[in-house]
Amino acid sequence: MFRLPVASRTARLVRAAGAVAVPLVLAAACTHSTAGKAAPQDGVSAAPGLVVVKVPGVDLSITDAVAHLDASGSGILTMTVRNGNGVPEHLDMVGTPGGGRGVLAGKSGEPGSGSMTGGGILFQPGSTVTFAGSGPSVRLAGVHGVTDERTLPLVLQFGVAGLVHLSAVVSS
Repeated sequence: MFRLPVASRTARLVRAAGAVAVPLVLAAACTHSTAGKAAPQDGVSAAPGLVVVKVPGVDLSITDAVAHLDASGSGILTMTVRNGNGVPEHLDMVGTPGGGRGVLAGKSGEPGSGSMTGGGILFQPGSTVTFAGSGPSVRLAGVHGVTDERTLPLVLQFGVAGLVHLSAVVSS
């Protein structure tokens, strides 16, 4: 009988747990008003279209995040991601309100930052990757949950940084 190595089984269990937890986290996040939100965590700063995570082992910034949506809630997410950490990072999933997910695609061409790997979209140490044009992309379909401030709450799952909450500015 063939058995996966312990590391592979553990990785699958972690992914499965994340797949169950993310919709629950998104559902909970979408049911509370902004007035009752807790203060930001240490090492995390955020504003519409921006989140910076600097904690031990993580130096990640996401800037210029814009959800370009049509009337049906479909479109693309553009943003710039910088991995200032000394180890590779991967974007594995983008969760949308109501338990939806964005469709990730890596840039075409040679493997490197912005390309799709088995762990998601790769960010080499010290790299900056722009999601727009010929770079990697995140497609959104039938997204609902745009706030009165014209932002879209998203949860991005990274391999090293873990779950990162981002409010993308909405553009039609």
